[in-house]
Amino acid sequence: MNLGMIMSRLAKQPLLIACGLLLTASTYAQKNTVIRPGEEWPDDKGNHIQAHGGGIIKIGKTYYWYGEERAKGLDTNYRYVSCYESKDLTNWKFMGDVLKLSDPENLGWRWVLERPKVFYNKQSKTYVMYFHLDDRSYKLARVGVATSKKPEGPFTYVKSFRPLGYESRDIGQFIDDDGTPYLVFESRPSKGFYIAGLSPDYMDVVKEVSFIHSPLEGGAIVHYKGLYYSIGSALTGWKPNPNKYATASSLAGPWTEFKDIAPPETNTYSSQSTMLIKVEGTKGATVIYMGDQWKPGTQWDSRYLWMPVEIGDGKLWLPAPKPWSINIKTGEWKLTE
Repeated sequence: MNLGMIMSRLAKQPLLIACGLLLTASTYAQKNTVIRPGEEWPDDKGNHIQAHGGGIIKIGKTYYWYGEERAKGLDTNYRYVSCYESKDLTNWKFMGDVLKLSDPENLGWRWVLERPKVFYNKQSKTYVMYFHLDDRSYKLARVGVATSKKPEGPFTYVKSFRPLGYESRDIGQFIDDDGTPYLVFESRPSKGFYIAGLSPDYMDVVKEVSFIHSPLEGGAIVHYKGLYYSIGSALTGWKPNPNKYATASSLAGPWTEFKDIAPPETNTYSSQSTMLIKVEGTKGATVIYMGDQWKPGTQWDSRYLWMPVEIGDGKLWLPAPKPWSINIKTGEWKLTE
C-alpha cells in the first residue's frame, strides 16, 4: 500500500466513525410501534426498561411510569426508583433514577423497597410517592413516603407508617375519574386488602373506603362504564398464580365473589398484576392489564405483560398475550400479528 492510499484511508476514518455513531443513535431513536408482552422492552437508549412493580400517572398528555430499578451493577447499599416518560405508552424515555435511598430507618441488611406509586397533588403542586417499605423478614410492613416538586425528581424521603394502623405489604394505586386518589394495600393479619382515601395533602392515609376480605395482593382497580373492577394476585410470593377479579357499583362495595381473569392453568400467563390503565379517546376506551413477569434470580431481566382486557357488563377477561398497538387519540387498540 503506497503513502497516498494510507493517507486517504486515515482521512476517511473520522467520517466512518461519525457514520457509525449516527447509525447507533438512529437505532436507539427508532420508534416502537408495537407492544410485545413478555419480550424485552427497550427505552430511548436501547436498554430494557427497569420499572418493575410500577405504576403510571398521566399529567397533561404525558405518561410517567415509575418502578423498581433492578439493573445490574447497582450499589446494594441503596434502593432505586426509576422514571420513564411517554406520549403513547409504547415509546419510553428514561428520566433517570428519581429516588436513590439508603436504609432510611436502620432496617438492616437486604431491606426492602417495592412497588412505588406516585400521585400528583394539584393544590400543593407536589408529587407524592408511596412504596412498600420493609425489613428482610417482611415484619415491618409499612408504607414509605417521598416527595418532589418535579415528576422526574429527585424525590426526598419523608417518613413511613402503617396506613390506618394496619400492616401493609404490596400496595397499588387508583385515581378515580373525578381525580380522587386512593391507596390499595394488602394486610396479611386481616386476610384481605384495603382501599383507602388520602389526606388533602396526600401525605397520609385517613379513611377506610372498603375492605375486601380476600387474601390477595398486587391490587389494581379501574372504573369502567359505571362499575368498579378490582383484580389481585394470590399470596404466592415470586411464583405466579391465577389472578382474580371482582366488581362493585361503588368503591365501598359490596363486592362480588372473585373470578379468574384468565385460564387458571396459565397462572395469568406467568404474570402478577400491578395496575389497570384506562385509555379514553375519541372513539372509545381501552383498559390495559399491566403485569410483571418476575425472574427472582435475574431480576434485571424481569419482563412486563401488558395486554388490553375484554371488559364490560361485570366481566373482565385477559386474552392470550400477543403483539398489539394502541392509538392514544382514539382510544382504540389492535393486534399487529
